[in-house]
Amino acid sequence: MLSQIQRFGGAMFTPVLLFPFAGMVVGIAIMLRNPLFVGEALTAPDHLFAQIVHIIEEGGWAVFRNMPLIFAVGLPIGLAKQAQGRACLAVLISFLTWNYFINAMGMTWGQFFGVNFMAEPTAGSGLAMIAGIKTLDTSIIGAIIISGLVTAIHNRYFDKQLPVFLGIFQGTSFVVIIAFFVMIPCAWLTLLGWPKVQMGIESLQAFLRSAGALGVWVYTFLERILIPTGLHHFVYGPFIFGPAAVEGGIQVYWAQHLQEFSQSTEPLKTLFPEGGFALHGNSKVFGSVGIALALWYTASAENRVKVAGLLIPATLTAMLVGITEPLEFTFLFISPLLFAVHAVLAATMATVMYIFGVVGNMGGGLLDQFLPQNWIPMFHNHASMMFTQIGIGLCFTALYFVVFKTLIERFNLKTPGREESEIKLYSKADYKAARGQTTVAANTTSGQAAGYLQALGGAGNIESINNCATRLRIALVDMTKTQGDDVFKALGAHGVVRRGNGIQVIVGLHVPQVRDQLESLMKTPSTIESSTLTEAVS
Repeated sequence: MLSQIQRFGGAMFTPVLLFPFAGMVVGIAIMLRNPLFVGEALTAPDHLFAQIVHIIEEGGWAVFRNMPLIFAVGLPIGLAKQAQGRACLAVLISFLTWNYFINAMGMTWGQFFGVNFMAEPTAGSGLAMIAGIKTLDTSIIGAIIISGLVTAIHNRYFDKQLPVFLGIFQGTSFVVIIAFFVMIPCAWLTLLGWPKVQMGIESLQAFLRSAGALGVWVYTFLERILIPTGLHHFVYGPFIFGPAAVEGGIQVYWAQHLQEFSQSTEPLKTLFPEGGFALHGNSKVFGSVGIALALWYTASAENRVKVAGLLIPATLTAMLVGITEPLEFTFLFISPLLFAVHAVLAATMATVMYIFGVVGNMGGGLLDQFLPQNWIPMFHNHASMMFTQIGIGLCFTALYFVVFKTLIERFNLKTPGREESEIKLYSKADYKAARGQTTVAANTTSGQAAGYLQALGGAGNIESINNCATRLRIALVDMTKTQGDDVFKALGAHGVVRRGNGIQVIVGLHVPQVRDQLESLMKTPSTIESSTLTEAVS
């Protein structure tokens, strides 16, 4: 069950990857439409500059205005066991069908369900426009449920053989036919139950707003501590992209009100207190530096150059784009204690910032969120908040360093480069020198994928494969057929997590390409399984 939940969480990351660039485009465009930055003349509606910026901004809004549709179509990429493209098509048609059913039932029997479908789909109406269909505003929750249901139908019936005279209905057509009839009761149940769910969501929003600093601490702690399990997607997803904290999600709400907030002199915490639930990126920007410095400082003198080579790119990745796994997994497997302390410090830093008035949409890194969506557009009227944030962040950088250094030395934790411990994220050349042998050529994605496939026990040992930001998530038939962690690390993996018949291989930011290569290789397993590890990737 846990592996299935993890698989679902990893699949959610596929559409999430579309948001950083779209957020940057919208943030920069809104800044360029602000007369405080570019002057009154350039922001006049009839000015060519303002018109071009408006056009670009509208393109950036494409992702935010269609989040349910994007999540619905994006999930099958991670959840479908075969023919992911066809699964996406089946989900798209079924999701639209579901919404058309809701529209028709609502227009016909709206009073029975207690929903006024004659109202305009504005904020607070409970309605939304999805692909031109007036329907219930189920946010990404409805999209995720319908997408998961239709993908399950796809996995079950896509390859079912029908009699010859019905052959035209095989494959995707058969999946869509089954889903069509399933969508009818789904639409009925949605109309019957979702208005009550909306009332519950409104109560949750009110509770979270009243929870204040405690709510921020609990949220941020859970978002960090659950990273090793992959379940953290279920913590931040409803807040950032769903209606848990504010209608439409923090990401969309912040972008929609960015210009209004930037031009107001009211404290941002007064304008948008829900922004306290999007401060978890501060541990990536400020905490990562303190962690890296502690790991480097406690390494043996002769290993510090190698450790720096390991930590610098991992730290920059965390700071600039908010992907922390390459850094966090360097110490997670060696000492879970450090990761637990990291979660506590991250939650405490976000809470302290919130108490001192820091809010915004800062769940990512400097390039994708801090600068374009917060610091630059807000600087004119909210510079004091930013200086407060940076000051608190640097204090926690020092605190991270002191705490991690003390714990590593006090408990003699074998972090990379300490005494006899190995530097786990070594290069291929380091591995060759240490083993005194020629090994796999993992410098290409295809070679690395072939090596992983062999180390996983071949295509026949893989039940399903998925990925998140940096990890391959694989369900195996038999864990005993896999090779040791050292083999995966020799292929370039940053670490391996095993649980039951599930294995996670921490690959890095190029994991989507590795997964694609793996799936291609799995279609011709005989050519892989007949070779040795070296032959497979040489």
